[in-house]
Amino acid sequence: MSTPFVHRNLPRLLLQARESVMAHTRPGLRAHGLSDQQWRVLRVLGEHGVADTGRVAREAYILGPSLTGVLSRMERDGLVRRERDPQDQRRTVVEATARGLRLVNKLSLAIETHYAWMEKSLGKQKLAQLYALLDRVIDLEQPEQP
Repeated sequence: MSTPFVHRNLPRLLLQARESVMAHTRPGLRAHGLSDQQWRVLRVLGEHGVADTGRVAREAYILGPSLTGVLSRMERDGLVRRERDPQDQRRTVVEATARGLRLVNKLSLAIETHYAWMEKSLGKQKLAQLYALLDRVIDLEQPEQP
């Protein structure tokens, strides 16, 4: 049976690539009782310190209602703390606790080791090209700003 598709299934390939990379990361996350979503939250907070929940949702790619549940579990487990933004009481800000930051530091070592292996395997230039192409695809698919 023939299909009208000429190009490969890019969304599936991107998901397959993500899962392939995460296969190296996930066991370390699970060993520390973290889900993929919890790790993405900790990574955002590890990079930015205190962040409002909107920024965490955008950068961790978690929808607002789901983020509320993720943050509740993380707060219960002593990984993050939430409070009203002192400058704008309508907003909530999130910060990793000392325990959360220790996990970020510990897990980042294994993750950076894996990225170094990828860089060595692909070559520094090809990995840089991959990052640039992915950034370009992301920019290309953004709605145009007036």
